[in-house]
Amino acid sequence: QVQLVESGGGLVQAGGSLRLSCAASERTFSTYAMYWFRQAPGKEREFVAASVRSGGSTSYADSVKGRFTISRDNAKKTVYLQMNSLKAEDTAVYYCKARVVGIDYWGQGTQVTVSS
Repeated sequence: QVQLVESGGGLVQAGGSLRLSCAASERTFSTYAMYWFRQAPGKEREFVAASVRSGGSTSYADSVKGRFTISRDNAKKTVYLQMNSLKAEDTAVYYCKARVVGIDYWGQGTQVTVSS
């Protein structure tokens, strides 16, 4: 069982920045594919960013490309989402997900609110 705990959400003005963190419970973190998703009120959960595994490729949703950066620190078993140039439409609950041997584990989510 992999446990994930997100942090770093909050209220920020449009154009500002936030960095989200997602800490994992297992030592084999470096082998996990890690993802960030988000869900805005009344909308489906959507993909934001992915880090295939440590040293591997990353990918982003078109809506955040060039503004958000996913990174990971294996020693801290943590994945980050640096969010710059935030827009009102980035307001959502942000979730991290770990894929481990084909099984998905989700964190509890952290709220990001961008005021315009």
